[in-house]
Amino acid sequence: MGAWGIGNFDNDDVADWLAELIESDGTDIVVPALEEATADGYLEAPVCSIALAAAEVIAALLGNAGKALPDEVRKWVARNDTEIPHELLSLARAAVMRIKDDSELQELWQDSDDFAQWVALQDDLLNRLGAG
Repeated sequence: MGAWGIGNFDNDDVADWLAELIESDGTDIVVPALEEATADGYLEAPVCSIALAAAEVIAALLGNAGKALPDEVRKWVARNDTEIPHELLSLARAAVMRIKDDSELQELWQDSDDFAQWVALQDDLLNRLGAG
C-alpha cells in the first residue's frame, strides 16, 4: 500500500498527488480525484487514497482543516481560498462515504489492527465536510 501511517496524507500515492496539487491553482485537480472515487466499478486503493486527500483539501477550503493537514497544503489553501460549490461538497462527501464502506482501501484497513482508528478518521473527515 506504500503507507507509513493511517492518516489520509500518509502514503506514496498521495505524496505524488500533492506535488501536482501544490503546482496547481483552483480545484481543477481535486474534482477528477473525487469523480474517479464515485464512478462505477471497483475502487482500488490508490484512487481511494487520492480521493480522501482531495476531500481533505475541500474540508480545508471550508475552514475545517484536519490537524494532520500538511503545511504545503495549508499554504495552497490560503493561496486558493475559494467558495466551494454545493455540488463539489456533495461529491467529496459521496467519495468519502463510498471509500469508507466499499473499497479496496477499506478492505486493506479492515485486515489491520488500525481499522477502527482509520474509520474514526474518515468519520471525522465527513463531520468536517458537514455530513455528520
